[in-house]
Amino acid sequence: MGERFVVVPVDGGVRVAGEGEHWDAVVADPASYTGGGGGSSDSSSGTAEVKEAGEDSVFEPEDPNALVPILEYNREPNKYGDGVPKENSPFINNTDNDKGNSYDGTNMALFEEEMDSNPMVSSLLNKLANYTNLTQGAQEHEEAEEDEGPKKKAVKSPQMGTFMGVYLPCLQNILGVILFLRLTWIVGTAGILESLAIVCLCCSCTMLTAISMSAIATNGVVPAGGSYYMISRSLGPEFGGAVGLCFYLGTTFAGSMYILGTIEILLTYIVPKAAIFVAEKKEDEPDALLNNMRVYGTCCLALMAVVVFVGVKYVNKLALVFLACVILSILAIYAGVIKTIFEPPDFPVCMLGNRTLQNHNFDSCLKTEIIQNVTVTTKLWKLFCDGPEFNATCDEYFANNNVTSVQGIPGLTSGVISENMWSVYGPLKMLVENKKLPSAGGSDPAQDIYMPYVVNDITTFFTLLVGIYFPSVTGIMAGSNRSGDLRDAQKSIPIGTILAIATTSFIYVTCVVLFGACIEGVLLRDKFGDSVKGNLVIGTLSWPSPWVIVIGSFFSCCGAGLQSLTGAPRLLQAIARDGIVPFLQVFGHGKANGEPTWALLLTAGICEIGILIASLDAVAPILSMFFLMCYLFVNLACAVQTLLRTPNWRPRFKYYHWALSFLGMSLCLALMFISSWYYAIVAMAIAGCIYKYIEYRGAEKEWGDGIRGLSLNAARYALIRLEEAPPHTKNWRPQLLVLLNLDSDQGVKHPRMLSLTTQLKAGKGLTIVGNVLEGTYLTKEAEAKKAEQNIKSSMSAERTKGFCHVVVSSNLRDGFSHLIQSAGLGGMKHNTVLMAWPGTWRQSNDPQSWKNFIETVRETTAAHQALLVAKNVDSFPTNQDRLEEGTIDVWWVVHDGGMLMLLPFLLRQHKVWRKCKMRIFTVAQMDDNSIQMKKDLQMFLYHLRLDAEVEVVEMHDNDISAFTYEKTLVMEQRSQMLKQMQLSRTEREREAQLIHDRNTASHAAINDKAETGPDRVHMTWTKDKLFTERNRNREGNSNVAVRDLFNMKPNQSNVRRMHTAVKLNEVVVNKSQEAHLVLLNMPGPPGNRGGDENYMEFLEVLLEGLNRVLLVRGGGREVITIYS
Repeated sequence: MGERFVVVPVDGGVRVAGEGEHWDAVVADPASYTGGGGGSSDSSSGTAEVKEAGEDSVFEPEDPNALVPILEYNREPNKYGDGVPKENSPFINNTDNDKGNSYDGTNMALFEEEMDSNPMVSSLLNKLANYTNLTQGAQEHEEAEEDEGPKKKAVKSPQMGTFMGVYLPCLQNILGVILFLRLTWIVGTAGILESLAIVCLCCSCTMLTAISMSAIATNGVVPAGGSYYMISRSLGPEFGGAVGLCFYLGTTFAGSMYILGTIEILLTYIVPKAAIFVAEKKEDEPDALLNNMRVYGTCCLALMAVVVFVGVKYVNKLALVFLACVILSILAIYAGVIKTIFEPPDFPVCMLGNRTLQNHNFDSCLKTEIIQNVTVTTKLWKLFCDGPEFNATCDEYFANNNVTSVQGIPGLTSGVISENMWSVYGPLKMLVENKKLPSAGGSDPAQDIYMPYVVNDITTFFTLLVGIYFPSVTGIMAGSNRSGDLRDAQKSIPIGTILAIATTSFIYVTCVVLFGACIEGVLLRDKFGDSVKGNLVIGTLSWPSPWVIVIGSFFSCCGAGLQSLTGAPRLLQAIARDGIVPFLQVFGHGKANGEPTWALLLTAGICEIGILIASLDAVAPILSMFFLMCYLFVNLACAVQTLLRTPNWRPRFKYYHWALSFLGMSLCLALMFISSWYYAIVAMAIAGCIYKYIEYRGAEKEWGDGIRGLSLNAARYALIRLEEAPPHTKNWRPQLLVLLNLDSDQGVKHPRMLSLTTQLKAGKGLTIVGNVLEGTYLTKEAEAKKAEQNIKSSMSAERTKGFCHVVVSSNLRDGFSHLIQSAGLGGMKHNTVLMAWPGTWRQSNDPQSWKNFIETVRETTAAHQALLVAKNVDSFPTNQDRLEEGTIDVWWVVHDGGMLMLLPFLLRQHKVWRKCKMRIFTVAQMDDNSIQMKKDLQMFLYHLRLDAEVEVVEMHDNDISAFTYEKTLVMEQRSQMLKQMQLSRTEREREAQLIHDRNTASHAAINDKAETGPDRVHMTWTKDKLFTERNRNREGNSNVAVRDLFNMKPNQSNVRRMHTAVKLNEVVVNKSQEAHLVLLNMPGPPGNRGGDENYMEFLEVLLEGLNRVLLVRGGGREVITIYS
């Protein structure tokens, strides 16, 4: 890349450009042709190369003396840099250091002016290829210290594949506490068939979710943040925040569940004697167990939190050990099942009649036994009788029934599968019985609870079991959460996640069938293994020893708990750093190395709530709700994106369909209400509150989410529907186009216009705030943007909900016309224009201001739009004002479709005007029956359902007063004088142009030797003659004009109009001077444009002496109706 073009000046000989000289014809800026910025890196910058005149050139100049710079292709190495073009890419990995760099190449010189905003493709691809997506996790203390050295460690690129990066983490997260502690009990209670239904239902839900997740995860780069990132960027900040927090709460409660599982294994199966609370009576055992769980669980949580705080590195390193425990435990189960075919393990279950006995306090399943030829009672006897003697008083059921021993694990070939097919649900304290065994009556249910029977510790039913089982299929997000560590995330996440779900689903289905085929039903329903001396039920099946499962499940639960306490704070930190939930921002901070300390404390606090609940069966449905809600929105995100066919929706994973996503979403919703309808409502209420909070606080995030696309589609559909027919009178409301005036700094001149708009609309309907800038868009673009920003700020301050539209036009007149014609879209167009009265029109030297006003009035009339003109708009109340009791006076002179009636009603809906009463005045002429008019008007208002006082004002046909005559005369004289002034100004301009044309013609005549044609006009005036004639004409004209002004008589039509304005003004001022607001019919402009200035005078006289006035002009249609 050493070749470059250089600029060569060509003249008769050799010439070297002087120092600092450059050739503007070719190079506008010498710095743009150097490798460095500013051209200061080399002394030859900005100078031209030397070229001999005799060499070939690009073109031959016409004038040999002219100096023409040309381009020469030089293969010399680039002296100004390394030969690599430096493009600036402002939208990818841009830094401040790049801003001085400019384009250093000529192959694309045609595009060099656009290089700052549009980088070359080679540069873009290079920066994309070097993009590294590292996990947004915490550094360890050791790593942070090492990084402080002079040389930082080189960042390793992600190297994990599908198996290690996705498959195994998902496997570890999915398989866990429920499999080891509750699956046998679920199979025994629900039966094989219903258990398979539960498993299939939950696994189908996660499989469908995984398909949707795979589509989202392969639609572009997924940074670390996993499911929260996917949902928030697909469905927007409101849904993202709500679902992100639900996912966080689910992960936190999952930590509680794993800790409770750990303590349950510890206290029930490993060291039962470690219990602090010991029940003296059997009925107190559940409470004692819960209290032990609370104490040990809190200690375990504190220990785990310290481990996570001290070093996450150790948790990650132990993850493989925990995974090995899970896999070894599952292999031990399958090995045990195979062994039962040849040699079933010996775990007898003692039955009294058909009831299962707790086998803790006796060794032999006998009432009596023979020791040294002597028959003695056993320990079992003492449990049911009040003494060891044969004549002791015993429990009636114990006396009537025999004790039998049943093999707890009869084996795969025993045929027990047929007995375990069906469900056995029951209430709390229900005895676990084998209905096939004989049983004699005589039991006392009140006393049974004190006997050592195995009983249900909770009421069981199908939906409860769904809620308890569902956490065993969660964890499918583990792969997507590690997306930053994967070599090829878009390939690994779908394959690894779906394979992991398929594997775990196979394990669960086979376990359900094998448990039902190998284990006796009463042992399956024995949740804590009381009938087999407190052994873990699933452990009795395993080979070579029950301890393999016990120890394996213990470490598995420990590892899962640590993983939850590690992941949840980072998720909360990611949400907090996004800034969408303001009150969570404190949790975005942490230690110097990024460790989320505050988030960890909050997580531990929420986790403690789950531990205080203390029951695994009660905590499981809670986290099921939050995970189901998360999965529901993943499916919704995929379905929305697919149905909208967003251009950016191009997943590499092709095996998805919106119907599958919709089915997954429906399944999630169904499972939420199946598991626990009240928890589902609470979870949805929490998500809804968070959603509304984020919406209320204004989530200023634009993530290109699907909900925005959905809104656009819905808006398009609604607009098309709106255009099918005009709105009915009942649906008519003012859709406002507000024409604002801006000052020289593009600030809003009359912010009270926006206050009035807010009060008139009360947040309903369409509001478009428009403004026109004079000029061309190319030169005024920056001003237009600034004006739009200022208007939006004012709208926000005045709480005006609507749109802003700034137009740049060659003149204001055309600009306002364009706004009135084209503002809005489809059926969502304005029907009313609101503008301010030009209060300074008399003082203005430029008549164009009031002419524009009148032309706007004509435009609205032609467009069949209503018009509202606010006089003294700066005196109108703000949105914070509360007007005390007063009146809104309506002067109904002519019928305009009902606008005058509707506007006060709308204003009184707002807090500012709520206490004001409405008064309606109408004008009666001489031949009108004013009493009947009042009755008719009252009846009309009654049918309109409007509360208002009615008054009819009589206006008599008085003779036109001298005052009115004089006022009209002054008006016409002033108008005539202004015309004369304008005429003289135009005349002066015309004279100057004439002199200029004469001089130009005389110069042209010298150079032009041709014969003057017969049609040519000769300039025969001398300069002196011209000035003499001009002065004579001016004096004569001015004298005539003055004489005409003093001798003129007013036009009779104008006199009549002025009379109406004066008389009506007198009446209105007399009645409504103290009113908070006066609404008045606005007369139309004259048909002849010559009377426009008189029209402004008439309106000024009409409004004289009134403070707040709203002139109203109807749009030519009825806007209010008496019908329902």
